[in-house]
Amino acid sequence: MKTENKISELSFEFSLLIIELYKKLIDQKEYVLSKQLLRSGTSIGANVEEANAAQTKKDFITKMSIASKEARESKYWLRLLDKSELVKLDYTIPLEKINHIINILTKIVKTSQESLSK
Repeated sequence: MKTENKISELSFEFSLLIIELYKKLIDQKEYVLSKQLLRSGTSIGANVEEANAAQTKKDFITKMSIASKEARESKYWLRLLDKSELVKLDYTIPLEKINHIINILTKIVKTSQESLSK
C-alpha cells in the first residue's frame, strides 16, 4: 500500500476516534478544548485528501505540511486534556495514533521535498 493511501486511511480513522472523544468530552461539559481538538483532529484527513488531489508536487507538499501542522496541534490538545485532567479519560490510544500519524506525515513531506529538489 502506498504511503499516501495509508495516511488517508489512518487520518480518516483518527477523525472518527476524535469525533467519539469529542462526544465524551461534551457529555462531561468540556466545550472549549474539545472543540479545538475536533477542528484540528478532523482537519488532518481533510488536508490529506486535498493533497491527494493536488495539481502539482508543490501543492501536494503544502497540503501535507498543513496536515502535519494540524496533527501536531491535535497532539497538543490531547496532551493538554490529559495533563490538565479537566475530563478524566484515557488519552493513551489517541496519543499513540497521533504520534504515528505525525511520523508518517513527516516522512511524506521530507521525501516529497527531497524529490522536488532533484
